[in-house]
Amino acid sequence: MAISKKIERFLSGASWIRKMFEEGERLRKIHGPEKVYDFTLGNPNVEPPEKFREELKKLTLNPVPGMHRYMSNAGYPETRTAVAAVLAEESGLPVSADNIVMTTGAGGALNVVLKTLLDEGEEVIVFKPFFVEYKFYIDNHSGKTVEIPTDPNFQPDLSALADAIGPMTKAVLINSPNNPTGVVYSKEMLDNLGKVLYQKASQLGKAIYLISDEPYAKIAYDGVKVPSIFQSYRNSIMVTSHSKDLALPGERIGYISVHPEIDSGQLMMDGLIFANRTLGFVNAPALMQRVVASLQRETVDLEEYREKRDILYNHLTSLGFEMVKPQGAFYLFPKSPLPDDVEFVRLAQKYNILLVPGSGFGGPGYFRIAYCIDRQIILNSLPAFTALATEMRSGR
Repeated sequence: MAISKKIERFLSGASWIRKMFEEGERLRKIHGPEKVYDFTLGNPNVEPPEKFREELKKLTLNPVPGMHRYMSNAGYPETRTAVAAVLAEESGLPVSADNIVMTTGAGGALNVVLKTLLDEGEEVIVFKPFFVEYKFYIDNHSGKTVEIPTDPNFQPDLSALADAIGPMTKAVLINSPNNPTGVVYSKEMLDNLGKVLYQKASQLGKAIYLISDEPYAKIAYDGVKVPSIFQSYRNSIMVTSHSKDLALPGERIGYISVHPEIDSGQLMMDGLIFANRTLGFVNAPALMQRVVASLQRETVDLEEYREKRDILYNHLTSLGFEMVKPQGAFYLFPKSPLPDDVEFVRLAQKYNILLVPGSGFGGPGYFRIAYCIDRQIILNSLPAFTALATEMRSGR
């Protein structure tokens, strides 16, 4: 066999997002791009802030000597200092450059953290629905994924969490604002989650880590603020990227931040830096580290995303679709009108609407809409959604 049995098995159940994106390519060739409503990929269509272009131009025209050479595997001190300053303000804790590792995006950051933490067979708990790559990342480092439910509003079920934690539990992985639901975990929720972890860690006589995946942390609406996990739990590690808040997904620039009072802090940092190097990421891209150092207080135009959310949410709920109104990110996660969400997604293709079934995120019975696309495509799609809903009401 050309490839491993494991990878072949993973491929057979791999990302629905990619499958639907490929279907979109096929339909666009037939109908034209303006008549295909592709809501599959969380690929920001907005442009980076103007200050990004200014900083990039400045570095290009006035290069810093040696700016393309190797650096510390943790990243440039000045970039880590800039990141830490904002995190210290947000958390009220003495976060410093020594608590930061610059990484190749949030995906790279998660793999570095899991490589550092996991021994073979140790468990990482995730809440359903979740970003499907988590399972592959955990498997990369010989861990085991334990999936537990959320409540009807997609908030963590803390009773289920307490029941799921056992001797092999090493970490809990959360994502807020959440992909695929768009929900935000409140400070009260995080405090209560932290209490469960403190209690269980004490009972088991071991450290349990809270990993928070936060690439959407700056994309929140209606006055909602995304709280710092550092205020809720000491043994916490935050990973993020600038793919969404600065609309730079192709630049693969992110970072890991470790709570300044985490257990065995220096050993943890040494492990993260070692894993960053030996996994082959080595360090985050040099040019992007220099650019984003001055952009830590910048973000894309959130009003554009909020308007798209409201257009779709208002139209779909008027048609009878049920969903939790998202407070952040750029996804809707409506309930499927059919018990089989895969069947519903296939039916939507009849109207050139491309969606992702909730089953792909561990959330069967729902479907995901990524609204980080052109506003005009969203407007063009509304009659198609109306026709789809009409067919659903007529009993097909």
